Amino acid sequence: MIDVLLGLQWGDEGKGKIVDYLADKYDIIARFQGGPNAGHTLYVNGTKVVLHTIPSGVFQPHCLNLIGNGVVIDPVTLQAELHKILPLCPDLLSRLFVSQRAHLILPTHRALDAASEAAKGSDKIGSTLKGIGPAYMDKTGRNGLRVGDILSPNFTEKYNKLKQKHLQMLKQYDQVVEWEQWEAPFLEAIEQLGKLQIVNGEYWLNNHLKNGKKVLAEGAQGSMLDIDFGTYPFVTSSNTIAGGVCSGLGVAPGMVGDVYGITKAYCTRVGSGPFPTELFDETGDALRKAGAEFGATTGRPRRCGWIDLVALRYTVMLSGVTKLIITKADILDEFNPIKAAVAYTVNGVETNEFPYDVNDDIGLVPVYKTFEAWDTPISGTTNFDELPQTFKDYCSFVEDYLGTKIAFISNGTGRNELIAIS
Repeated sequence: MIDVLLGLQWGDEGKGKIVDYLADKYDIIARFQGGPNAGHTLYVNGTKVVLHTIPSGVFQPHCLNLIGNGVVIDPVTLQAELHKILPLCPDLLSRLFVSQRAHLILPTHRALDAASEAAKGSDKIGSTLKGIGPAYMDKTGRNGLRVGDILSPNFTEKYNKLKQKHLQMLKQYDQVVEWEQWEAPFLEAIEQLGKLQIVNGEYWLNNHLKNGKKVLAEGAQGSMLDIDFGTYPFVTSSNTIAGGVCSGLGVAPGMVGDVYGITKAYCTRVGSGPFPTELFDETGDALRKAGAEFGATTGRPRRCGWIDLVALRYTVMLSGVTKLIITKADILDEFNPIKAAVAYTVNGVETNEFPYDVNDDIGLVPVYKTFEAWDTPISGTTNFDELPQTFKDYCSFVEDYLGTKIAFISNGTGRNELIAIS
């Protein structure tokens, strides 16, 4: 079976730490979607490490790691990541595999991303400008270059053909993007990528599954950024929910086992887009400061707000979450009272469903339930039974509302600062 781990909010839920923790009981960790806009943060022997493309199982010596076909790869970013991780993990290259069907991000993809976003003006969607959207557009438009093409004798011809197409597209924008500076590092990184273990990912993974290996599929971004079910158009360009595992790795639906869903104990979002529970007051500032809420990839300050149980129940439903994980629960130690959105009023009518389109025209207002603050901090606690009753009551309410059980509570940044709930 292949278990799945994914974020249930707008990203930054703490997926990297959880994958690193769970990797102990898996043989293979596989990334199934997204690109270098992902930033999974781990702490290895006290050292902060941010992974953008490489799966989060690399620091477990027994784990094989697969970059699946659903991922779009920037070879330059991947090369830089390898250079940083190899000193910490010398055997990395022997345990890293790349699907030949994964698509490549070209320098001109980045140029198109920058020019397109700049042209939107005040309607910017908050792109990380890493070329991910244009790369997925070429994928669905049947024009893209894939990792397997690197091994083709006519790769240069294919590359130049796609580059020329992009240059023609760039002419429609008034923006000037000096993409040429990115080409030499890209071509150098392509050579290095070609030396990695490039495999027919779907056969490679299914053969391991047939041989009884345990696989954990690792998602990037968050469920509310899903191209179909997220807050469109302020979304990413891939399917971030559990359904994306099948197409992003080449496994059958019947092979999927447990679905781990991760949520913070509050909400954050980076960039533009709807955020029903966003706080613009001193409480929002306090959440940002207490949680050190700055993007691992972009460095941008995150927007902060109370947990949104309406949106959370929506994403739990979409992915069939069987095991819920709440991260940064210790951050709420500093807040009194604590709130959670349990419904919305939309144009004056109360609903507990997430709307099709969250915009200023629908007059959405969160309906909050207020919880009593815990009387003792939960940071440092290692056993659920030792947690304050007020926190346990809060957890029980969340489980009942979402219709799924909490499996872990994270109460610190360290790998082992995680409370298992039987």
